[in-house]
Amino acid sequence: MAKKTDNRNDIIMKCTECGYELRPTSKNRKNTTERLEIKKFCPKCRKQVVAKEKK
Repeated sequence: MAKKTDNRNDIIMKCTECGYELRPTSKNRKNTTERLEIKKFCPKCRKQVVAKEKK
């Protein structure tokens, strides 16, 4: 069972090419303090692009 003091928070990813907001994902803010950058599929661009964490 998960603890109530969980450091995992939901974040929204944003496409770097068109600015479309992709599905939310989660990250541990205690271990990963900088912004997340991963490749995800953008349905608007219809290709894999680098997605950055939204402010």
